[in-house]
Amino acid sequence: MAKSKMAKSKAAKTIYVLNGPNLNLLGTREPEKYGTATLADVKKICAAAAKKRGHGIVFRQSNHEGDLVDWIQEAKRKKAAGIVINPAGYTTTSIAILDALLAVKLPTYEIHITDIHKREAFRHNSYIAMAATGSVVGHGVEGYAMAVDKVIAAAEKR
Repeated sequence: MAKSKMAKSKAAKTIYVLNGPNLNLLGTREPEKYGTATLADVKKICAAAAKKRGHGIVFRQSNHEGDLVDWIQEAKRKKAAGIVINPAGYTTTSIAILDALLAVKLPTYEIHITDIHKREAFRHNSYIAMAATGSVVGHGVEGYAMAVDKVIAAAEKR
């Protein structure tokens, strides 16, 4: 019994941080909008924020929608505490990611480096927000740390 409790406890201390298309180009892609921090820098920010609260992370990026759906489902199977997701270009288009998040019912925070509500009109409608516990937008890459903290807080209330 103690062994299964320990396994469950360890799994529940994991936050999945998922990044969508083109985020592999952070640091070089439109630095005037996204800054010069790289995805490796974002991973360090997330790991540090999680570690402060006794959690670890699974950190992934893909330019493919199906990978993100698979990882959302994996987070549920592996009993993760929650998900931080920057859906990037899939924010306004992916019903598949929305459905996956609705299916897994994990605390989820949507993160955007820029304030999508102050950008082009087509970026204002987020399908992901319909399933997310909340959103962190417009705080640069430091917003990831905020989102990790918020996911942990939401998971602790469950």
